[in-house]
This record gives sequence, structure tokens and C-alpha cells, in this order.
Amino acid sequence: MNIALIGYGKMGKTIEAIAVENGHTVGLKIDQYNAADLCAQKVAGIDVAIEFTGPHSAFENVIKCLSLGLPVVCGSTGWLEKYDEAKRFCEAKNGTFIYASNFSIGVNLFFEINKTVAKLMSKHSNYDVSLHEIHHTQKKDAPSGTAITLAEQVMEVLPHKTKWINEASNVASDLVITSERIDPAPGTHTITYTSAIDSIEITHTAHNRKGFANGALLAAEFAATHQGIFSMKDVLGI
Repeated sequence: MNIALIGYGKMGKTIEAIAVENGHTVGLKIDQYNAADLCAQKVAGIDVAIEFTGPHSAFENVIKCLSLGLPVVCGSTGWLEKYDEAKRFCEAKNGTFIYASNFSIGVNLFFEINKTVAKLMSKHSNYDVSLHEIHHTQKKDAPSGTAITLAEQVMEVLPHKTKWINEASNVASDLVITSERIDPAPGTHTITYTSAIDSIEITHTAHNRKGFANGALLAAEFAATHQGIFSMKDVLGI
């Protein structure tokens, strides 16, 4: 594939290295200094775009790619209030769009584990549930998109939890997510079920960015050969 990288920070550079190792080329690199290069002339010959910027620019980048007829894989979080609008635009353009709060294969398996544990715990009301996430200090949004996905999965099967909240709370219906920003910390997510008798925890810890980059590249390979709106469940077949 010939790939456009939109966002050329640490994640973009990691994706580039892995893409080249796997025989792909990176024909276009976009950062804040050359955003105007995301145009018809520059994307000629590009097969797919991988977008990792931030909540301030992700939506506009996704729309621009779709308007150029470019399949786009987006891993930016913190912009999901416009996700449905992006989906509608993709459908109108008959384009290809893959979004994931986390592209790590391990995290996506962890999502499935989380759903299974939550379903088991739904029968035991004496346990309260909370989430804790840790990321590096350059991460702009809190809680992380991964933590929000985990919380939403829990709330689907624990109806007494009606909303997540990113601060301490004594309200029984609140699902508390606590966030830490420390270096170095590629990402840790822990879901804890606590009773007066014991506690149960499940945790995923990323050791580096390679897991995210590998998953994003796998999604890009999928996007280059499919049309429509997909998730990592589709990419991984889970």
C-alpha cells in the first residue's frame, strides 16, 4: 500500500517504521505545518490514510479524506460528538471509514474480556465497579477513548450504572473513571469490582506504541480493500 500519515508525531513515526518493515510505502506525511498538502494533487496514488492527530482536528481530517475519495482509518479520540456526522458523510460519499478508540489487538481482545466479566458481575449487586486509566502527559483528552469504550460496555449490562464520570462520586448510579497522566506511560486500563469481602480486577497494560501501530496498519490494509464503515471487530473478525 501507499499510505498517507495524517499526524506525524510519535505514533505516526511508529506506524511509518512498521509500515516500511512490512513492505508498504508512506507517500504523504501531514502535520500542523503542511496541512494544506491534504489535497487532491498530493493524494494521487495514495491507497489509504491513517489519522492520528487530536480532538481539535480529527473530524476535519476525516471529512477531508472522505471528500477526496480516500479510505481513512482514524485513531484520534475526544471528538466523538461528531462521529455520527462523519458516518453520514461517509455513507453519502460511498467511502470507507474505520474508527477505533484503540487499535491495539490486545486491547480489542480486552474489550471482549471486559464484556464477559461485566455480564458475569451483573448478577452480583454487592460489587461496585470503577475504572482507572494511566497515560503519558502528552495525551490531550481525559478520560481516554479506551476508558470510555470500556465504561460504555459495562453500562450496557449493568443498568444501575447510568453514566460515567471523570471524578470522585458517591452517587451509586455513577461509574467513576479516574485518570492519571505520568511519563512514560503508553497506556494502562484497569476495571475493578469491589465488595466488602474481596475485589476483582482486570488490567491491560501497553508496553510501547507498537501494538497500536500494528493494529492501525492492519486496519489500513482492511480499509484499502473494503467499502463502508467498520470497527476493529470487523478487522479482527471477533
